[in-house]
Amino acid sequence: MYDVIVLSLAEGGGSAPGACGAACGGCGSAFESSAPTVDAACGPDERDVCDKPRVPVLKCVDALTEAGARVETVVAHSDADIDAVIARFDAAPRTDGLSWPDPDSKVRLVVATATDGQLRAVVRRLVRRYAPPPSKRPSDLADNRTVPDLPPLAILPLDPGNGEDLAAQLGLPRDPAEVAAAVLGGSVRRLDLLRNDGGSVTVDGALVGGTDDAGRAVPWRGRVEVDDAVLSDGSEGILACAIGNGGAYAEFDGLRLLADGDPTDGRVEVAVAVPVVVKQRFQKPKVRLEVRRARGRAVSVLPRDGELQFLDDGVAGSMSRKRSWWTEPGAWAVYAA
Repeated sequence: MYDVIVLSLAEGGGSAPGACGAACGGCGSAFESSAPTVDAACGPDERDVCDKPRVPVLKCVDALTEAGARVETVVAHSDADIDAVIARFDAAPRTDGLSWPDPDSKVRLVVATATDGQLRAVVRRLVRRYAPPPSKRPSDLADNRTVPDLPPLAILPLDPGNGEDLAAQLGLPRDPAEVAAAVLGGSVRRLDLLRNDGGSVTVDGALVGGTDDAGRAVPWRGRVEVDDAVLSDGSEGILACAIGNGGAYAEFDGLRLLADGDPTDGRVEVAVAVPVVVKQRFQKPKVRLEVRRARGRAVSVLPRDGELQFLDDGVAGSMSRKRSWWTEPGAWAVYAA
């Protein structure tokens, strides 16, 4: 029988405020940097709230235990907490000194997620542990990959009614008992992963471009390239740029951007929405939105006018220099029913 770890990320602060509220400054739910440990940032009362398992977690633990699994619950308050869980998937030491996942591990992982940003935080740490440095690239790593096959995980949605998260897009089980059944006896589905040169990953998608105080898209200029295809040369205004591994940003303000977000096709789909002035004889010019799409192995965005806002798996960020995303085909995996 398997040892199953049910991992939750402490909420409050960060990008997904929740359980412990604003007073708990160290319990960010998407640990994009070296967050302080809970002992340094949270009082005992906040820590008790952070560490209290949510109802779906308790139900999943009950189902796993009833099925005979040995179950451990972990609430992570920092990257280091996540890393300690991931280290249990290491294979025996290699002669080249690299940390490598054990394909025959008897440990299985359930990640309880309130947002896709929390899921990304865990996958990001998996990549950090197992991606070899370029100078130590092993011969047994596939030519189109920079990471080995990452250990599969089960996704336990903490919001069962959310029909737009990645688990819903993939048709994964949402009921805790069904998630438990999948992690113990379900099939494994390998999925593409986007890495970027900012040191993070994307499991679903990114939306580049900001909005004003009224929520309206603010035009920006930038060069957008997908492999050898140029979607914008940086001389025209762009309302939105969707970078899709899945379909999280398939639509923007009622406009269809991505045609078909598919996290299993080995390609990234990119779309830009560009306002185009259409001149009409004897009438005032009209403005229409032109959507340009391309698919490829990699995409780059080079801002032309300073800082540019974006959302990546729901986590806000900004860039002022060129940022590139590239596809890692089949790099990570989930347990499916």
